[in-house]
Parts: sequence; C-alpha cells; structure tokens
Amino acid sequence: MEQNEIDTENKATSSSPRMPKVWEAIIVLGILIASLAVGIIVYHVDPHVPMLLGVAAAAIMAKILGYRWSEIENFMIRGISKAMQSIIILVIIGVLIGVWLNAGVVPAMIYYGLKILKPQIFFMASVLICSITALATGTSWGTMGTMGVALMGIGFGLGLNPAMTAGAIISGAYFGDKMSPLSDTTNLAPAMSGTDIMSHIKFMILPTAIVYVITLVFFCVLGFVKSAEGVADVSKVIELQNSLKEMFTINPVLLLPPVIVIVAVALKVPAIPGIALGIVAGVIVGLIFQPSCSLGSFFECGMNGFSCETGIYEIDRLLNSGGLMNMTFSISMTIIAMMFGGIMEETHQLEVIVDKLKKIVRSPAGLVTLTEVTSVVSNATMPEQYISIVVPGRMYSEEYKKMGLHPTTLSNALESSGTVTSALIPWNTCGVFITSTLGISAAQYAPWAVFNWIMPLACIVMAFLGITVADKNGVRLYKARRMMKKENENA
Repeated sequence: MEQNEIDTENKATSSSPRMPKVWEAIIVLGILIASLAVGIIVYHVDPHVPMLLGVAAAAIMAKILGYRWSEIENFMIRGISKAMQSIIILVIIGVLIGVWLNAGVVPAMIYYGLKILKPQIFFMASVLICSITALATGTSWGTMGTMGVALMGIGFGLGLNPAMTAGAIISGAYFGDKMSPLSDTTNLAPAMSGTDIMSHIKFMILPTAIVYVITLVFFCVLGFVKSAEGVADVSKVIELQNSLKEMFTINPVLLLPPVIVIVAVALKVPAIPGIALGIVAGVIVGLIFQPSCSLGSFFECGMNGFSCETGIYEIDRLLNSGGLMNMTFSISMTIIAMMFGGIMEETHQLEVIVDKLKKIVRSPAGLVTLTEVTSVVSNATMPEQYISIVVPGRMYSEEYKKMGLHPTTLSNALESSGTVTSALIPWNTCGVFITSTLGISAAQYAPWAVFNWIMPLACIVMAFLGITVADKNGVRLYKARRMMKKENENA
C-alpha cells in the first residue's frame, strides 16, 4: 500500500511542469525576433502575424516543459487581462479624437497654435507643453492623444518634419509621465523596489533633469536649424488657417474640453473617466458651435473617425483620423503581444536567462546595467510597459539588498528604462498606441525621441559615476566616496 502511494507521488512529480533551460528560452526569443525582423524589415508587413508566430513558439515550448494546454490558455488570458486598462484607454482615445475633430476642438487647437507657435521655438515648445500636461495628468497616453494630436497638426502646418514633431511630443510626454506622482509607472516602480513614491521621485530628479536639459537644448537647436533652412511656408500656414475657418466655427471656447481633461486628471480623477469627460465636453461644444454637428454625427465619428474630402492634401491628412475602428490595429496588437508576454512570464522563460546573467554581475553599476537591459528586453519580448517594471523589479529586489543598495537605486533603474523605452519598440503596446495616435511609425520617430533613448544610457553611465546608485542609507555613491576620502584624509 505504501509502495503504491510512493509510485503515485513519483508519477505526479514526473508529470509536473519543469523549469526551462536557458537554451530553450533563447530559442523562443530567437524565433520571435527573427519573425518580427523578417516580417517588418524584409516584407514590410504589420507585426501582428509575426508576433503570432512568437506566441506559437512560446506555447509549443510551454507544452514541451510539461504544461497542459488549458494552463497555456490561462497564461495567455491572464497576460491579456494585465493590459485591459490599456485596451480601454485605446478605445476611449479613439472615440475622443473622432469626437474632438467633429466638434472642431482639434481644428481650433491647430488654428490658434499656428498663430502663436513659430518654427524656431516649435520643437522646444512641444516638449515643454507635453511635459507640463503629462506632469499635471500623470499620463503620457492622454497627453499624446490630446495635445500631441494638435501639435502634430501645427507642426505639419508649419512645414516641419512630422517625425521630429513626434519625437518632441514623445520626449515631453514621457518626461512628465516619469516624474509625475499621478503616473501609474511612477507609483509601480517604487512599489516593486520597496520604497515610497516621494523618495523615488526625489532620487530621479538629478539624473532626469540632466537628460531633460540635453533634450531641450537639442530641440532648441533643431528648431533654429530648420527655421534657417526656410522650411516654413507662410502662405501654406495661411491657407491651412483659412481652410479650417471655412470648415469649422473657430472659437476659444472650443479649447475648453482639453482643459477639462487636464484639470480632471490633475484633481486625481482616474484617466478613463477623465478622458470620458473630455468626450462629453467635446459633444456639448460641438453641438453649440458647429452647425453641421448632430448627435448622430458624433456617434459616427466616435466609431469610424472624422472624414472629409476637401481636395487639399494637407487638410485631409490632418483631419481624417480618430474613431474606435481606427484603434483596432492597436487593440489587436496589444492582445497578441500580451498573449506572448503571459506565456513567457508564467513559464519563467525570461527568468532563467536573467538568473544566468545575475551570476556575472560584480558591482552596483553592473547590476543597474543588467536591470535596464532586462527592462528593455521585457519591453521587446513581453511588450507591455508594466511588465518591464514588474518582472525585473521582482527578479532583482533581493540582489540590490544583498549589495547594500537603497531601493531607490532599483526603482530609478526600472523607471529610466522600462517606462521610457516602451515607446521605442514598434510592437510594444506603447509603440503601437503612438503610431495609431500620431500617425508616425516607431522607425520614423524613434531617432528623434531623444529623451527616451538617452535616459537609459545616461542612467548606466551615471551608475558607474555613482550618481544613480545609493547606499543603504540613501546616500549617492559619489557623495559617499567623497565623504570617505575626507575621513581618510583627516585620519
């Protein structure tokens, strides 16, 4: 009887899932990367089906590891559930853009922006406007879906490169998101590392300010260079303004909906109801000021986006946008990406690679570098911003404690890589959102999103200088070294 029980237990143990080997996890990542590279670079197709091949590879490997298909399905469903807030925001932003275009809100923002902003200062002003908006609201997505859309139109009207404009918008939006106490990621990073949000923000101020100043200087110089090249065609600006006035009743009151959204979220109204308030406000001002608007037209534009055929290419390109259906590209990509991420996380396929890498880390700066690399890889392979903070945060928390480092060192590394690099990955939920909202591909805007790619590199460099590394008392290492040197000299 006892022998039968032992045999049953051994059988159950042998059939339970095992941990993946490093080479098995690398094969899955290799298939994903190869599929995306061939699909996007060679055949110029959308990333959806190549990403599905990655999902299939991850699922097959999970089956080889001993997981039942029902479990693998649950992993995918749980992965998708983690992105449900992002999916809801995608839906609402799509409706908002369609409604605001129909109501004349976005056209009014473009019209007045063309009057105020000049090519010399436009890029720098875009960074500052989006920084302030994201700081006040805590959402880069909300900032890009409101101010970003209008600024793209203004930049287009001024004859400026759309990719450069998008880079300025993204840089400002992610700076504000990174530093705002209202941001989800700004709260998530310290939660994963074991510190409080104010200590986290305080520690980020110095390195982030350095990169932000570099970003502002870059866009200031870029604006004057492009202005000197004579890119702005004044007659084109006037033509755009006149066309907007012919199509819409332009009134300063139409600027009220974006103000309502910013104030609502600044007052800690959650992002989703805050943006919904903007939709309601847009409908109200549209019905008041636009004679052609009806409730039915708002339903139509909320679903399929605003549509017009003026015969003027610039106007048609600016205004034919928005709508829930135009967000299905982003929504479907988010779902597929999170299917892959769910399998990879639950079956520990990324974890085994990281565990191997941890053994070669010998210094605090090396640990920060490894953390950032892991966050970037997470953004590319489990393509959701939150996962790139949660997974590395859980993996490395104990390592930071063992090295006697303050948890703000980890939270800063997570925020300086996971948050900002998500926008640079074309198939990441953030990259897909930006492409759908601003109408510019990641390959086009990424070189100009200077804040987003300088920030992680600068954090690594500053880690070796002791600026982004703090001891267990919260003292930055460069200060601790200086204090130690003075004590030795006095001794």
